[in-house]
Amino acid sequence: MTRVWVRELAGWLGAAAVSLVTAGAVASSARADLLFRDGDSMVVAMLARSLLSGEPLDWAMSSVLFLPESAAFTALDAAVPVDASGLFAISAVVNLLALYGAIRLTAGRARAGMAPVAWSVLALAVFGVLAMTDVSASREALDLASLQLTTTYYSATVVAGVLTIGIVRRMIDSRALMAWPSIGLGVVALVSTLSNPLYAAWATIPLVMLLAIASVSPGLRSRAPVIIAVLLAGTTLGFLSRIPLAAWITKTGIDYIQPGQWHESIDYYGRLVGERMQSSLGVIGLLIAAALIVAAVVRTVRAGDPGSRLVAAMAWVAPVMVVVGAVMLGTHAARYLQPFAFAPVLALVAAPHALRVGDRVRRPAAVMVGVLLLVAGGLSIPRLADAATRPDADLTCVTDWVDASGRTGAGQFWTVRLPKLHLADPSQLVQVDHQLNAYAWLVDRTDFAVGEVSFLVEDSQTVPWDPPQAVLPERVVDCGRYSILDLGTETLPLGPQRS
Repeated sequence: MTRVWVRELAGWLGAAAVSLVTAGAVASSARADLLFRDGDSMVVAMLARSLLSGEPLDWAMSSVLFLPESAAFTALDAAVPVDASGLFAISAVVNLLALYGAIRLTAGRARAGMAPVAWSVLALAVFGVLAMTDVSASREALDLASLQLTTTYYSATVVAGVLTIGIVRRMIDSRALMAWPSIGLGVVALVSTLSNPLYAAWATIPLVMLLAIASVSPGLRSRAPVIIAVLLAGTTLGFLSRIPLAAWITKTGIDYIQPGQWHESIDYYGRLVGERMQSSLGVIGLLIAAALIVAAVVRTVRAGDPGSRLVAAMAWVAPVMVVVGAVMLGTHAARYLQPFAFAPVLALVAAPHALRVGDRVRRPAAVMVGVLLLVAGGLSIPRLADAATRPDADLTCVTDWVDASGRTGAGQFWTVRLPKLHLADPSQLVQVDHQLNAYAWLVDRTDFAVGEVSFLVEDSQTVPWDPPQAVLPERVVDCGRYSILDLGTETLPLGPQRS
């Protein structure tokens, strides 16, 4: 019992080290913009801050509600005395650790001849390498693995997808179906679908298909239909649970489906592949993913038991189905293809056999690798901290001016969200479109009650203003990449809400 406990603890320590190395590398690359400064990346932190304020909430969300992400970030915000950038850095590590936990569950139980802990750490390390090959600052690049380090781009759905595969594998491996795994599977499906309908595409549909095929096997003939029923019931209840939250959902998943644009979708994703292949690291990442998918196919064919075969099959079936589905539905968003990054690494834990080497070699090697990982993880902490605390004089200029003004201003989505998060009172910056209509998208709509604003914040991402009435600024405050158009005693009324 002690040896099992020691191995599991060693696995978590190794995973923590891998997570720190990965987060430090990504945060020190051009991808740092996505972690700390991207307009989309602010939503979970802004929602957490609203929840902690105790003020009335009236949020306008997309089809994704970010429920697990917001709960985790709110807990961190309440417990850890650091600023938003520091919380983003901690969240990056936590997200990777959560992924490790799901991978470890998927690797199966420790038993003679198996090394699920070591293979789980290796799987996370390979995923970390994939994340470190992501070099683009663009949110639309085909740099998928690094999205797991953000709070916004479906990190909880990634973990839930792998967790679902793990629970199903444990249910298949068990001699008899038990209540608790079934309840756990249903709860994960319900909460995940409630939070993000993509869970159904990433986990429910491919798993149901594979389980339906597996049900012809004598060993799964009675078990597979039960698992399918639980998974479908949880997913269905998740969709139904979204109905009471309809007031918060400003755009449903149906709005993103445009089958008639399948040809444009092929062009879009093809262009992203081409752009990724323009860098050597991007090519390495694609080759690693391709190698893992080939390994998954081989392991599916050679699997010695149903649980291993299911995990290996999901490692290549899920990415293929998601890519084909994304094209058929005419989508144009790289983040929808994340199974192409996280699913293939499951090939490494489908059948985690221990290496056939003696204890005299295996134990010293394991200790040496563990020590090296811990050292690398420790050395990555200052690197990650430096990325999170890097001064931003332009941002400070804006927030200091707005805090001191005591007035309310406005800015467009991609411009205003970073300063808004870092203000003492976020409601002092209202999110608008270029015509000064209240832009109700991933923001608390109570902000719009102010009715008028007396300054505008703009930067290079700002669309030229076209307000309902022409007002010349009294002065322009230069804040580097930002400019503040101070209207003085004049004000501009907010237009009607739109999303």
